[in-house]
Amino acid sequence: MAVRFDEKKNLFTLQTLDSTYQMKVDDHGVLLHTYYGAPADETDFSYLIGPEDRGFSGQPGDEKKDRTYSMDYYPLEYPVQGNGDFRVKALKAGFEGEVPALDLRFVSYELEKGKYSLPGLPALFEAEAGEVETLKITLKDRLEEIYVTLFYGVFEKKNVITRAASIENRSGKNVTLKRALSLGLDFMEGDMDLIHFYGKHAGERQFERRNLPHGITEISSSRGTSSHHHNPFVILCDKDTTEDFGNAYGVSFIYSGGFKIQMEKDQVDGIRLVCGLDDEEFLWKLAPGETFVTPEAALSYSEKGLTALSDQFQKAYHANLIRSPWKDKKRPTLVNNWEATYFGFDAEKLLKIAGEAADLGLDMLVLDDGWFGKRNDDRTSLGDWFVNEEKLKGGLKKLVDNVNSLGMKFGIWFEPEMISPESELYKKHPDWAVHIEGREPGQVRNQLVLDLSRREVIEYVYESVASILRQANIEYVKWDMNRPFTDIGSSELDADRQGEIMHRHTLAVYELQGRLLKEFPYLLLENCSSGGARFDPGMLYFSPQIWCSDDTDAIERLAIQESTALMYPLSVIGAHVSDCPNHTVGRVTPFKTRGIIAMAGTFGYELDVTKIPEEDRDMIASQVETYKKYCPLIQSGDYYRIASYQNNHYFDCYEIVSKDKKEAIFVFVQVIAQPNMHSI
Repeated sequence: MAVRFDEKKNLFTLQTLDSTYQMKVDDHGVLLHTYYGAPADETDFSYLIGPEDRGFSGQPGDEKKDRTYSMDYYPLEYPVQGNGDFRVKALKAGFEGEVPALDLRFVSYELEKGKYSLPGLPALFEAEAGEVETLKITLKDRLEEIYVTLFYGVFEKKNVITRAASIENRSGKNVTLKRALSLGLDFMEGDMDLIHFYGKHAGERQFERRNLPHGITEISSSRGTSSHHHNPFVILCDKDTTEDFGNAYGVSFIYSGGFKIQMEKDQVDGIRLVCGLDDEEFLWKLAPGETFVTPEAALSYSEKGLTALSDQFQKAYHANLIRSPWKDKKRPTLVNNWEATYFGFDAEKLLKIAGEAADLGLDMLVLDDGWFGKRNDDRTSLGDWFVNEEKLKGGLKKLVDNVNSLGMKFGIWFEPEMISPESELYKKHPDWAVHIEGREPGQVRNQLVLDLSRREVIEYVYESVASILRQANIEYVKWDMNRPFTDIGSSELDADRQGEIMHRHTLAVYELQGRLLKEFPYLLLENCSSGGARFDPGMLYFSPQIWCSDDTDAIERLAIQESTALMYPLSVIGAHVSDCPNHTVGRVTPFKTRGIIAMAGTFGYELDVTKIPEEDRDMIASQVETYKKYCPLIQSGDYYRIASYQNNHYFDCYEIVSKDKKEAIFVFVQVIAQPNMHSI
């Protein structure tokens, strides 16, 4: 069994092949976290706590004699506000109008075969019968009828443990949630490095490693998406951990909205990590009888360094998170018209690109922004999802049929969550935009966010997208989202529910994409958010690939794609060959190099194949043939980082090896040449 409970010791032990996770219910009913790390037996590790009378570390209300017993330094499984613990918390909740205060104690537990589910939220699932066990632990406030259930999914062979929580109000009074995170993880001692992935638009997921200092370190996004700026994934590791050696703990949040991961090194050199929903603008009203469920987080541990940790996440996400029937299929090689034409296209131009691409062996034409409403620039028409027949004479179906007749599939771009102030939709429904009454909303990219906390807006968005897909043989959708949240307000929600807007928006996006895939089950959906602002596990539950970054420069992509592959499978990384000089950074890179780098993911072209130099165009057919030949290996092989251009600033090297070790791809990219180089 992967989960065991020792009734005599009140000890929970969760085992995977290469890790052990342990909790203990102490004599006061407090759930302590006692161990997570290398495989161990069912020894009670609470002996490591070492109780002491620490200055000004107070006792809970029911313990007034033992001054060595304090929540201020004990390792807790789910830390809360109000019980004398001054470190970062997972939960802040209390009655409406009161200061949050809870004191959770153990009530009961349940063991189940299979994986728990989280209604309305993405989560890892059981792909093979018997591969998961679920543990549910119920805690209750010492005084009030407020219950918290902690969920644990133990994927024994995958070396992954998932975490989530639900908060149930049985009190008969309104409860306010000011923070509701998914997990807490306490290490009783540790001198650890933090690895995280910062960035910006067109420069996402930059690797950074530094020693964790005393105090609070935070990795977060309050933008309404997981963001370009931080990815919801961190690694804590020993200072001497390398690719192939040392302890490494990975924490990944399976969510596509704002998030918060806080790490605190405390007064006794313990380390606490909490992870979950961003709470900067969060305030959730929990009425009597209601339950709030947090998104899921995934934990994985390796004592064999970063490569093994990456492999564990990649395998679990490929097998147990991505549901698309495209997961193990060869992806279509495509040409996207965005950097080829921007808004300046018509049906004739698109068919010329498609015809040339078909002759070169490509599989699909993707029509990007500019096909709808009066959309000739980025100032207008978002929300007006009807075909611009001045550009596409004869309509969308005629264009799609003509593309199909060339032997090419057809895909299309949407940005369904947005509205342009210059649009027919805004004229009819200005209240459908997220805004604060009495304030003129700011704009990003000349657009506002639709208020998806409103049911009628959700239905409008769904029908807008679905009605287009019903018109023609559209086999691929690129779902974009190009604006962070500002001026956060809804004319529909009550005043005491305004803090629910952003989480409700993310839940609505999940609902919309789930419904779309139910109606169009074989659709290849690719998520995008102005490049990589939603490159997160939550999106993988709906789309088997995500556009990695709007920076398509091959050399820039070496760093972005390497960091991305520290957790995500190569098969999900949207990567294309783009024009030169590159439209983002102006660099000129050989066409051959651009092709090789774009093969470390999905593969396609972001350029006008009718205009590029003949020498470059002549390479496309062989590049496409090479990718199609090795696509199964790229999608399913084991990925090894050998040398990092991010670190050495001269060259990059990686290898992809088949499961049976009979086939491998070895890629070496020389970025900068040096005189008199040492021969390796």
